[in-house]
Amino acid sequence: MNVLGIESSCDETSVAIISDGKLTANLISSQDFHSKYGGVVPELSSRAHLQIIIPLLKDALEKSKLNLSDIDLVCSTAGPGLIGALLVGLTFAKGLAYSLQKPFVAVNHIEGHIFSGFLMEEQPEFPYLALVVSGGHTLLLIVESDTKIRKLGTTVDDAAGEAFDKVAKILGLGYPGGPKIQKAASAGNGDKIIFPVAELKDPYNFSFSGLKTAVLRYVQKNYPDGINIPENELNDIAASFQVAVVKALSRNLKKALKNFQVNSISVAGGVAANKALREAAIAIAGKYNKKIVIPRMEFCGDNAAMIAYRGLKLFEEGYQSELTYSPFPGLTKAHFAG
Repeated sequence: MNVLGIESSCDETSVAIISDGKLTANLISSQDFHSKYGGVVPELSSRAHLQIIIPLLKDALEKSKLNLSDIDLVCSTAGPGLIGALLVGLTFAKGLAYSLQKPFVAVNHIEGHIFSGFLMEEQPEFPYLALVVSGGHTLLLIVESDTKIRKLGTTVDDAAGEAFDKVAKILGLGYPGGPKIQKAASAGNGDKIIFPVAELKDPYNFSFSGLKTAVLRYVQKNYPDGINIPENELNDIAASFQVAVVKALSRNLKKALKNFQVNSISVAGGVAANKALREAAIAIAGKYNKKIVIPRMEFCGDNAAMIAYRGLKLFEEGYQSELTYSPFPGLTKAHFAG
């Protein structure tokens, strides 16, 4: 079976093909021009998706040595994400499915991240504990099977990736914040400033809004103009912030490992590319003697390979979407529990 996956939920346009179980193409076009605005501009994002999606499809087919008529299943992200951006990929995918007279599966973007570990040679083993950390979502889940996912906790305010972006803006580092903070933090002292880690009533929930505000107040107090922060101090702030984020994520991960029996751990999403988080998660897995799977960098960010894989698994389980399917805003799949 040749499966086509399309991803356009935010500022990456991606087209992937899985042919007979093997990933033969995973092409990603990133919209770097958003950096000048300090964040994603939805209308510009939608236009960029429109311009690149057909060339990417042609390149993916050529790389996979396939014709469009060889595609057996079309899958596309249907949410959550920017509505205009989602509509580009979703409408394009539905049009392809209609013209080819092939089945179509709408895929939850977060589910794509949850199962992205299966794109690796070493794969998660059910049931596994999944920590999904991205720009818009922070989730702790128990994945029991391809169709049963139990949510333990989520963020009550900012997602971890969102906090990285906002703190990077406070420090004048630019967008996207994750790579900028990591680079600055690598030259800083993470023990220099003790930023708070929120204590919540629900042991598996996260909160990063207070941490972001603590960084803002620190900068306002010590550098009122906000633009003349010495480089060594800026690096220390970035490193100390990163330590607090990793501590919050690690703490809940350890709580869940103490209270639930799982066979493995998976850390996924854009923030899973962060070196400090990867190292902390690997150390935790070693301490609890658990197998851990962290996707390669190309599968951490938004990509169509995870959409194609997830769509294929849903199709094999009997799921198929109508061509009237509209974008959905959040975790609406019926097999999400808890």
